[in-house]
Amino acid sequence: MVHHIVRVHRSADGPAKAEQLAHRIAEVAADPVELDADVMEMVRNRIIDNASVAAASLHRRPVRAARAQATRHPFAPGATVMGTPLSTRVSPEWAAWANGVAVRELDYHDTFLAADYSHPGDNIPPVLAVAQHVGCTGRDLARGIATGYEIQVSLVRGICLHAHKIDHIAHLGPSAAAGIGTLLKLPVETVYQAVQQALHVTTTTRQSRKGAISSWKAYAPAFAGKMAVEAVDRAMRGEGAPSPAYEGEDGFIAWLLDGPDAEYTVDLPARGHAKRAILETYTKEHSAEYQSQALIDLARRMGPRIGDTARVRTITIHTSHHTHYVIGTGSGDPQKMDPSASRETLDHSIMYIFAVALQDGEWHHERSYTPRRAARPDTVELWHKVSTVEDPAWTKRYHATDPAEKAFGGRVVVELDDGSVIEDEIAVADAHPLGARPFARPDYIAKFRALADGVVSLAEQDRFLDLVERLPELTATEVAQLSFSEDPDTAPRDLPVSKGLF
Repeated sequence: MVHHIVRVHRSADGPAKAEQLAHRIAEVAADPVELDADVMEMVRNRIIDNASVAAASLHRRPVRAARAQATRHPFAPGATVMGTPLSTRVSPEWAAWANGVAVRELDYHDTFLAADYSHPGDNIPPVLAVAQHVGCTGRDLARGIATGYEIQVSLVRGICLHAHKIDHIAHLGPSAAAGIGTLLKLPVETVYQAVQQALHVTTTTRQSRKGAISSWKAYAPAFAGKMAVEAVDRAMRGEGAPSPAYEGEDGFIAWLLDGPDAEYTVDLPARGHAKRAILETYTKEHSAEYQSQALIDLARRMGPRIGDTARVRTITIHTSHHTHYVIGTGSGDPQKMDPSASRETLDHSIMYIFAVALQDGEWHHERSYTPRRAARPDTVELWHKVSTVEDPAWTKRYHATDPAEKAFGGRVVVELDDGSVIEDEIAVADAHPLGARPFARPDYIAKFRALADGVVSLAEQDRFLDLVERLPELTATEVAQLSFSEDPDTAPRDLPVSKGLF
């Protein structure tokens, strides 16, 4: 790795183009290294993972709305939209939009957490859309996806956004632009301009993940992917960008992050070095915010020891700063304790999630979020007995750079009505690479089969999985088929069609 020091400069003082972070990112994107076998394997896994959660979300209103918008923009050759017939082709930026919403809606795909946090699988929809439109091979597609992961992980490691209430899609726009640059084998200068444009137009506030969380939580990453496609298009036409986007005295860092005296270190692979960051990311077994994954597993483990939850007096979750302030009682969001809250809000309430997982012994992407389930009186009573506190030891582990030390769990202390105490702790989710049951290819396939059941026909599932299995050898024609259609025999007939401008 090469350590890049990123700091603000006055316009009269540089930095030279070659020293700018966006240029360094572009150099990585343009470096024609092949993928290691284990990286190619993980790219295949994550394509399956994205398809799983997209299939499960096809009937949800935000996804239907995004799909309706996309299909109003037919284009040839174009790209596919998940759920529609494979013959349906739309402009690639709109395919990135619709597929990005489908992938993100259930908060159920992969994650990477460091100085900031992210869902690197959000890079796949825009890269795939461009690959289908332009006519790229499976190997080219895999290389583009690997670059998207590499850049996003590097940015998330080095630059904290959430401390300044900037949404994490500000790292996704540049990473997706870089991934598309690798896919298309674009020159450094073109990728450099596209990365800067993508950063400039995807810097938004974190209100999308605060208070009454709406469907924009799913739309925001799709918007970043759409903007990345458009940024690359503009850059390919010779158009420039605000420059230097990161280091400028009126730029991103100076005014939106740590200010004119800020200094960050972003580690990027040296020229000729393999892109392997995807192997440091991890997917979800449960459809909920990543910090809840380990605690859901812990709730399932503690449930039999606790027995009747009516005996519970208090539940205190000792955890990291992030978990306490983002999905815990440290957030100060009353909506996180409200039985009438949206699914998006409940997904970001560890108090609700822990209570339901404790009572049910499971977590389900639909059953666990129904209004009836949230309003159950005994659940509401238990839910309101749960609180979180920050524990410096867990915060330290959350920010650890050593993978063996890094943790996203916590210690749970349950006080019963007789004064007795039951406590336990967990560092990482069972599905984490260091967890009790690390996810492997059979788990990804099982997740896809389970979530696509009743939505995508078995024959269509098999066809899609066969394409993914052969990813490195896929022709451009086969990449164009790397999607799936909804089963017309099981598709609901009475879903309302959203209306808009077009």
